[in-house]
Amino acid sequence: MTSTETGVIFGNIVYDVAGSHSVDSNCIVLNDIQIDIIDYISPATCTDAEFRAMWEEFLWEKPVLVKTSITDLNQFLEHIVKSTNMRCLTPVEALGEGCGFIAANLFAKSVFGESALANLGIEKQADGKITGHIRIRSRSQGTALSLGDKIAIIQRCSDGVGKA
Repeated sequence: MTSTETGVIFGNIVYDVAGSHSVDSNCIVLNDIQIDIIDYISPATCTDAEFRAMWEEFLWEKPVLVKTSITDLNQFLEHIVKSTNMRCLTPVEALGEGCGFIAANLFAKSVFGESALANLGIEKQADGKITGHIRIRSRSQGTALSLGDKIAIIQRCSDGVGKA
């Protein structure tokens, strides 16, 4: 493997059992093996300038609509950061405790050196619900789509600490 591009391993392993007198080969179909992108990314750091440069450079984007039962903005951000293995680059003091909205940048790298960026923009509505978007960008389409799909699942966990 050289990339987390698609999240699926394609191919077959064909083998014979030593000492077996059978003429039939055994075959394992690999396209059934799903790879979870979260297992291959880890928190990373970069400067604001590096983040902005990558954000402009990366063409693949996956926007995710926020839909959660979590009602605390900081708890939701912590849930996303913990569940995605991404690092929040936005300083805690810049998150605006109690102001009704959060805008934060997140960053991670895969074991293959691929960068994944996320921009989270959320606000608390009068009814207590959180609304907003999480935009994921990457150099490769598969990474952006896989991480976006994973975030769509993760952010729906109602307990704020579970993994999907």
